[in-house]
Amino acid sequence: MAAVGEAMPALVLPDPHGKSVDLAQLAGGRPLLINAWASWCAPCVKEMPELDRFAAAQGARGVQVVGLALDSAQNVQQFLQRVPVRYALVLDTPGPADASVRLGNRAGVLPYSVLVGADGRILRQKVGPFADGEIERWIGAAAPAAAQIQTRD
Repeated sequence: MAAVGEAMPALVLPDPHGKSVDLAQLAGGRPLLINAWASWCAPCVKEMPELDRFAAAQGARGVQVVGLALDSAQNVQQFLQRVPVRYALVLDTPGPADASVRLGNRAGVLPYSVLVGADGRILRQKVGPFADGEIERWIGAAAPAAAQIQTRD
């Protein structure tokens, strides 16, 4: 299980259509916000519009957002028809060694978020949902690494 300061574990997971996604490549040298969720998790669903808003505001050099669905592809596809999001999604099967656990989610609680710096190291971990407007403050609190987030090419 990864902890703050450690390198993000190598994660290659399928997207909702079955295509493999390497999270390190997806980040493309940018900071990465990984949010573990499930379609049946009410707090997860409630925070998704906030994550979508944040992701859309990032532009080409900002934080890359990815949703890590601990759910079935069928459930996620049905969910996205009701609640579309513009950020990338990957899937994993919930369990004692799922990707959220490997990212430090020891309790297995959802939602669970991880901020990975542009250098691939874990900067912050959060159990529970983001409130409206909280994501920017949470990421900003990762200073001095937050400075990299704003200026990294």
